[in-house]
Amino acid sequence: MFTILKNNSLVINKNIVGHEVHTIATWWMWVGFLLFILIMIAIDMFLLGGKKAHHVSTKEALGWCITWICLALLFNLLLWWYLWETKDAAVAYQRGLEFLTGYLIEKSLSVDNMFVFVMIFKYFAVPAKYQRRVLLFGVLSAIVLRFIMIITGVWLVAKFYWILYLFGAFLVFTGIKMLFMADDEPSIDKNPLLIWLQKHIRTTKEIQGEKFFIRQKNLLYATPLFIVLIFIEISDIIFAVDSIPAIFAIVDDPFIIFTSNIFAILGLRALYFLVANMTEKFHFLKYGLSVILVFIGCKMLIAYWYKIPIGISLTVIASVLAFSVVLSIIYKPISHHKK
Repeated sequence: MFTILKNNSLVINKNIVGHEVHTIATWWMWVGFLLFILIMIAIDMFLLGGKKAHHVSTKEALGWCITWICLALLFNLLLWWYLWETKDAAVAYQRGLEFLTGYLIEKSLSVDNMFVFVMIFKYFAVPAKYQRRVLLFGVLSAIVLRFIMIITGVWLVAKFYWILYLFGAFLVFTGIKMLFMADDEPSIDKNPLLIWLQKHIRTTKEIQGEKFFIRQKNLLYATPLFIVLIFIEISDIIFAVDSIPAIFAIVDDPFIIFTSNIFAILGLRALYFLVANMTEKFHFLKYGLSVILVFIGCKMLIAYWYKIPIGISLTVIASVLAFSVVLSIIYKPISHHKK
């Protein structure tokens, strides 16, 4: 497998057992987007909290969520316009829908990951004003992780196209498992990782502000915030194992996959603070996400016989999300009633 330029676009060539992967991106589009990421991260660091620890209000988080969503839609519009001018209308609409669907998949699945983040922060009793620093480093590492996983995924699909069927079966299994375990509360107390960290890492008993490490008596100690960061990173890796195969069911263009993923990830911190106080209000959302995973998995499995149009995929995903949110609003959770 190797990469060449064809019609000012990159093409990943197939081999005997593989699949040809096309991308509409040129080298300057990759460089421009990476530069955009660096600029937006810098803005996020200084405007969403800055260097001073503080509690991010729901109003502030909502404002940033809307900002990130608008930026993603603006990028999609610019991409559509560029393809309209350089390619044709069919390519512009197809890639535009693929970006929007990929972004919606990543954004919706990330909501489930936010529930896990809430549980981790609650278990370690991390004050809200210190959570933003952990999430910032989580976002930075998630960007690097997504790039590695997407490039690896593209290489695997180009070399072994049949691996998509394994992805599909995995997503169906994961969706069914999530459906039956949606109400289960995972426990951190007996987590093997926590037990290992407690035995092998010298840790302070109390949180030391936003610091991950401190020195006491000439010895380096990790703070509980560093342990929380490790759990956040592991959680994101597990989450990516679901989300990356899911987006391959929609598009195989690495540029579309990467940009839609990164736009969703850049808004993760704001999304977390938005849903942190509303986890119980959307109790049907996990069921909706499980249905989406099963649908995407089935889409992969039947692709040889029938390829579901991107418009239908987008409609199904959006409808399931909307339906689960509406159900959550109408039907309140049975738990937490007065005894």
